[in-house]
Amino acid sequence: MAEIINLRQVRKAKARAEADAQAETNRIAFGRPKKAKTLQQRRKAMETERHEGHRLERNEPDPDPAG
Repeated sequence: MAEIINLRQVRKAKARAEADAQAETNRIAFGRPKKAKTLQQRRKAMETERHEGHRLERNEPDPDPAG
């Protein structure tokens, strides 16, 4: 005799498996540990500071705007 299956449960299980697979690909594509994010932010800040430090003319506000 054949095994009786509930089609609704099969559909839900299939949808759950597809959602899990999509979540895994998103974790790989978009997820990064906090340590990696902060390291990248610090490197970017240091790079910007170093780049700005090499400017010949700085955009400093005038000490006496009246003249």
